[in-house]
Amino acid sequence: AAAPGAAAASSEAPAASATAEPEAGDEDSRDVRVLQSLRGKICEAKNLLPYLGPHKMRDCFCTINLDQEEVYRTQVVEKSLSPFFSEEFYFEIPRTFQYLSFYVYDKNVLQRDLRIGKVAIKKEDLCHHSGKETWFSLQPVDSNSEVQGKVHLELKLNELITENGTVCQQLVVHIKACHGLPLINGQSCDPYATVSLVGPSRNDQKKTKVKKKTSNPQFNEIFYFEVTRSSSYTRKSQFQVEEEDIEKLEIRIDLWNNGNLVQDVFLGEIKVPVNVLRTDSSHQAWYLLQPRDNGNKSSKTDDLGSLRLNICYTEDYVLPSEYYGPLKTLLLKSPDVQPISASAAYILSEICRDKNDAVLPLVRLLLHHDKLVPFATAVAELDLKDTQDANTIFRGNSLATRCLDEMMKIVGGHYLKVTLKPILDEICDSSKSCEIDPIKLKEGDNVENNKENLRYYVDKLFSTIVKSSMSCPTVMCDIFYSLRQMATQRFPNDPHVQYSAVSSFVFLRFFAVAVVSPHTFHLRPHHPDAQTIRTLTLISKTIQTLGSWGSLSKSKSSFKETFMCEFFKMFQEEGYIMAVKKFLDEISSTETKESSGTSEPVHLKEGEMYKRAQGRTRIGKKNFKKRWFCLTSRELTYHKQPGKDAIYTIPVKNILAVEKLEESSFNKKNMFQVIHTEKPLYVQANNCVEANEWIDVLCRVSRCNQNRLSFYHPSVYLNGNWLCCQETSENTLGCKPCTAGVPADIQIDIDEDRETERIYSLFTLSLLKLQKMEEACGTIAVYQGPQKEPDDYSNFVIEDSVTTFKTIQQIKSIIEKLDEPHEKYRKKRSSSAKYGSKENPIVGKAS
Repeated sequence: AAAPGAAAASSEAPAASATAEPEAGDEDSRDVRVLQSLRGKICEAKNLLPYLGPHKMRDCFCTINLDQEEVYRTQVVEKSLSPFFSEEFYFEIPRTFQYLSFYVYDKNVLQRDLRIGKVAIKKEDLCHHSGKETWFSLQPVDSNSEVQGKVHLELKLNELITENGTVCQQLVVHIKACHGLPLINGQSCDPYATVSLVGPSRNDQKKTKVKKKTSNPQFNEIFYFEVTRSSSYTRKSQFQVEEEDIEKLEIRIDLWNNGNLVQDVFLGEIKVPVNVLRTDSSHQAWYLLQPRDNGNKSSKTDDLGSLRLNICYTEDYVLPSEYYGPLKTLLLKSPDVQPISASAAYILSEICRDKNDAVLPLVRLLLHHDKLVPFATAVAELDLKDTQDANTIFRGNSLATRCLDEMMKIVGGHYLKVTLKPILDEICDSSKSCEIDPIKLKEGDNVENNKENLRYYVDKLFSTIVKSSMSCPTVMCDIFYSLRQMATQRFPNDPHVQYSAVSSFVFLRFFAVAVVSPHTFHLRPHHPDAQTIRTLTLISKTIQTLGSWGSLSKSKSSFKETFMCEFFKMFQEEGYIMAVKKFLDEISSTETKESSGTSEPVHLKEGEMYKRAQGRTRIGKKNFKKRWFCLTSRELTYHKQPGKDAIYTIPVKNILAVEKLEESSFNKKNMFQVIHTEKPLYVQANNCVEANEWIDVLCRVSRCNQNRLSFYHPSVYLNGNWLCCQETSENTLGCKPCTAGVPADIQIDIDEDRETERIYSLFTLSLLKLQKMEEACGTIAVYQGPQKEPDDYSNFVIEDSVTTFKTIQQIKSIIEKLDEPHEKYRKKRSSSAKYGSKENPIVGKAS
């Protein structure tokens, strides 16, 4: 698992997270789910500021933050000013946020890590960068500009009659609460607020009490300020304000974290002009905290370097299931459409700006309904028509190969874990040198020793792979069987093509890729270091050549490098060829396999979190301890350290509910509870994303348990009563309904409504291209003469213009009907979230 704050990326889309809260009684929006997700890649940084002095290099890592909450952390790249991170990420975003930020840090062992610079992108600007690799200039990190959270404020203007009968005005400032303040050093802060009335010649300041250990303080304090004095008041002073000067007055609220023995930390400020009361004697609203004066506006700074990122943020408004019926039906008919290029699924891939955008939801939806094998077979057949040389079979980047790549990522995760993970862990955790290129050898390296090390790893990995056919998922086997049959029909005179059709996927696109980038397939938490990457690259090259060499029965290897050719001679034996063929025969057979999942538990998630002690100490103090948690399909365990014996085990069948825990329980954020047959287990995750993922996977694995609870306590039992409902009996029934169930498949979690909504969004974004394709169909149908020059429709695959035209008509009709409830919901949402409400706070005046 990753360093604190790392969110395990997932190739499966977890279940619903940040769900909308529509108005009560609104049938159209009551069940709408608003789901946010973020995927992408932290590629590399360049031209970072060097250290002054002889040692200029830095040890760098990068973090992803939602506002000020760290949700992901890369590994440390040592001694570089242009660190190459190459770390992919994917996670659900379970809460609202203002900024998505990427911080580049310099690792410091003895002191606090130094923030070199940041890239901060407003949520509304994320769409401009979607799916594109972009170099961003690093901006300076100024503590006065690092803010998050909101303030609930009420202002009133009272008229007071003085002792001599004249009238003066008094401003009443009621600071009610704050919400979503940042964690300070991983803990809830101790916030207080200063409330100031500021004008050209005055600055009256008052202060609230400090609230301990909370990110959502309830202040509920009222302050009074004199705004004007009566004209009969003659003594000139700084407090005398002319009537028209009220336009220049403003209330300023500054939020601080009480540092006790160290300096207080600025958390943000808001400025509200007093003239908001010009038309009304009372004003109440939520405000977003803003950076302080001149925050992030320093004078000319050094060039801090830049960071290359690929970001794809999506926000889906998922309607109730019944709305998606027609679109789902049309998409699921795709495998049966003749020709396949006239199907709705294929048309989507043709009109999308990036085919990958279409592949992701299509594969999940078709997989969920057992329609992926016939669809993948049909589009692979289209590929084969254009393949002239058997040696290049399935080597391109087509719809067929992308569909299979995505399918193998989704269904093959557990297969890779049981097959490759133990050996990859051994390789990554040891420091054996395997460099065999004479030019790259380090001083003191022995090339013969390195060759033996490399051979040992290749043999061990190869042997494990070719013996793993029983673990290969059935869906993969079914598709491999189809590919094999089609390849034989396409090239009947080539006896080896039946093997190369399968090996081009399972060796080249699956095992070899997972070996060289284990972090992408969640076999390791991070991109390995440079030496390990080199070792994995050499192993991967050998394994993929063994796979293709064995399947093609070549007498020569395809390596360009002389040292690799020499090394590969060790494997040019009949035994390797026969082992590859036997393995490929087994995974492309239709024979029913025995399930390998019955004897071995599926590893689902692991990572470091804090658990609350169960209260068995002599004094009875229940403190929080750091533990390593591990979840399989059978049990949840925690350990003192990874690899150590479990301290505590909860069988999955004993889990009765998994729910969030209110922050007020222990004044800690990101807490959840695992309610089981003994005492509830209270756990604190490192961030909101990680908490959401643990709750999600624990809910999935225990969803079908008998005796699951219908009600739970959202808070804890302390000092003789439940904090939530004040009931005094510890065994009393819960006071809040449990969260609704989620999909039951623990290995492949597919939310079909969400995938269909994503496809609807893609069709909506690509309506212009769909229109062009429709026009192209008409042109082809009417004009059958020779083409003199390329037309618009030369960009599309249109084999049957009539059938394609009909499908496009159906797509357009369904999309138009789906537009109506979406538009209705958008209007409801914009009108229900009043500007200044908690859901839609006012963006206060920036300095």
